[in-house]
Amino acid sequence: MTSAEWVEYLMGSGTELTILQMSVRAGCIFFLALAMLRTAGRRSLGKHSAFDTCVVVLLGAVLSRAVVGASPFVPTVGASLVIVLLHRLLGLASIRWEGIERLINGEERRLVENGKIDWTAMRKALLTRTDLDEALRQEAGATDLSQVKEVILERDGKVTVLLNKAEP
Repeated sequence: MTSAEWVEYLMGSGTELTILQMSVRAGCIFFLALAMLRTAGRRSLGKHSAFDTCVVVLLGAVLSRAVVGASPFVPTVGASLVIVLLHRLLGLASIRWEGIERLINGEERRLVENGKIDWTAMRKALLTRTDLDEALRQEAGATDLSQVKEVILERDGKVTVLLNKAEP
């Protein structure tokens, strides 16, 4: 069997797909969507991780096809099951292996330390000084960086502000 025939066998074409073909497609799309969401950055995710957002978006898209009859019901459910199982397996793997956990959920970024902005971290996080000032006001009621010990962009996109301790 040639490579083109294998692709056709595994992925299918048209609207008449087997449960295997829809499941393989779901697995491929899961990883592609996860990679695209991680590449897009935290600003596009709000309070959810790319890992969780990927599952929600894909399940909504795949399951909607069964609801409107655009795809056969059983293969659509099979594809959805693959998405859920991948989510569960990768979640379990991330508990066991730190590298997988870091790949799936990312790492926090220290944006400010002892009142000094780390502009490299700000650029990587796609945050502006205006975004930082807004977070300082909203999260800590601070308006001056001299009041700030640390600002951390958490893995879920939330900004944590730690103020210097007030002296007695």
